Amino acid sequence: MPELPEVETVRRGLEPAMDGEHFVKVEVHRADLRWPLPKDFAARLTGKTVTGLGRRAKYLLADLSSGDVLLMHLGMSGSFHVFAEKDKHLGRYYHERRKHVAHDHVVFYMSSGVTVTFNDPRRFGSMKLVSRRNLDSEPLLKGLGPEPLGNEFDSAILARICKGKKTSLKAALLDQRVVAGLGNIYVCEALHRARLSPQRQASTIADRKGQPNERAVRLVDGIKSVLQAAIKDGGSSLRDHRLTDGELGMFQHNFRVYDREGQPCRTPDCRGTVKRIVQSGRSTFYCPVCQK
Repeated sequence: MPELPEVETVRRGLEPAMDGEHFVKVEVHRADLRWPLPKDFAARLTGKTVTGLGRRAKYLLADLSSGDVLLMHLGMSGSFHVFAEKDKHLGRYYHERRKHVAHDHVVFYMSSGVTVTFNDPRRFGSMKLVSRRNLDSEPLLKGLGPEPLGNEFDSAILARICKGKKTSLKAALLDQRVVAGLGNIYVCEALHRARLSPQRQASTIADRKGQPNERAVRLVDGIKSVLQAAIKDGGSSLRDHRLTDGELGMFQHNFRVYDREGQPCRTPDCRGTVKRIVQSGRSTFYCPVCQK
């Protein structure tokens, strides 16, 4: 499933095509995504202007001139593609529409002159219209933890949240109530950058009063640095992730531990070998030598 860097990459690709533009026409080819689309979905979008395109955790949020917010989730295999007609020259973010459109379930025709399609073979993605005034109480967003790239996310916040937690650091970071948007790939990578074992108890990054220690500082730095690097590289394309122009993300070539079982640790001067263990049914990759 796409994690924060992949979703943010998609958001940046959609922004020049959608932000400030209105929906000329909306086609719904399949209404049975993860949850059924509202029956009036197309009608509520047509003619409305996108006044802003944001992201919360792994969700895309398009603010509309109607006061609604179009809440979108990529699911397991969902992807957005931006297309232009052959005679349109709109920059490198756009390309001609491909021929195989069997899984293009929702199509947006924008006033910018481009077509935005949502393609999802497995149909675990979702779209939902929510009133902006009710967004804070929206069940899909309510209870999410801080944004890891936000200014408010620091070692003090993470230590306070993890105070007294008896779960592992790996399990804590995967909990969307602790940090929003992280998944298996970037938790493994962040823990390696922070030189912290995924099996370490989460509470050990805080003292008894919930104040951060050096481990908390390293962990926050590791989270922020790996997310920023992944976004710069367009995210990680292991299965379904594509940029909006159809290109692959490239960060998978820079993994330090994820999916590198049996290979040398990439920490300078470390002679360790990447090991794979299973935690809560998920594969964890780490270096037992430099991650303590």
